[in-house]
Parts: sequence; C-alpha cells; structure tokens
Amino acid sequence: MSEIKVDTLTGKTTANDITVTAGATATMSLEQGLVKAWVNFNGLTSGTTIRDSFNVSSNIDNAAGDYTTTFTNAMGNANFSPNSFAGTGTVTPQTSSQNLAGISTTTIRTQTYIGSAFDRAYTMNQVHGDLA
Repeated sequence: MSEIKVDTLTGKTTANDITVTAGATATMSLEQGLVKAWVNFNGLTSGTTIRDSFNVSSNIDNAAGDYTTTFTNAMGNANFSPNSFAGTGTVTPQTSSQNLAGISTTTIRTQTYIGSAFDRAYTMNQVHGDLA
C-alpha cells in the first residue's frame, strides 16, 4: 500500500476533477467533501470575538444570542448546509438550541434560544456546499 503526503492539493477547473475512492465502490469529489467556511467565536464578548475561522470575514452580534456570520467568499447558492452549535465550554449538561434565522449566499444568521435568546461562551458554525 502506498501513501501520499502533501501540504496542498489543488483541483483542476471543475470540482469533479479530483476524486477520492473509498474501497471499490464509493467515490466522491474531494472538493465537495470539504468544509467551505467555519468559525468559533465567543458569544459573551461585545462584538463576538472570533477565536479562529476559515473563509469568514466578520461576525456581527445583532442582539442577545443573535449572530450574523459573513463569508469571505460567497457560496454558489443559498441551498448549502450550515451546522451550528452553542455551549458553555464545560461538561455541565445543557440544552441550548442553535436556530437558523437567515441564509444567503454570503451570510448565515443564527440564534441561541431556550425560551428566549441568550449568549453562550462557545458558538460555532460550519458550512458545507458549493462556493461561487
């Protein structure tokens, strides 16, 4: 069995030119399987301090537990799949819901909500889909 290690893998002009084959039957486009944007931010601080991110130009605190994340590079359409999570950063059990409040090719708006909106110390978003 051979192993290839690279720092950067660049595709051709279309997303389907690079493929990864798992076993004998499953093939997927490598570029399709990658996260296109993600952010980890502190929702308790004024201005939502971004801890780390990829393809995110800004994060806005609209109100308590209400955030808008703006992408550096737009998505191809608004039918992408965003995933969000909010928590305290401790092992204390919690039931906080992260709701999708708005979506466009350049932003997602999320709200942390349990009966009413509130801020959490750890709020994270991931986006899967096609870039423009």
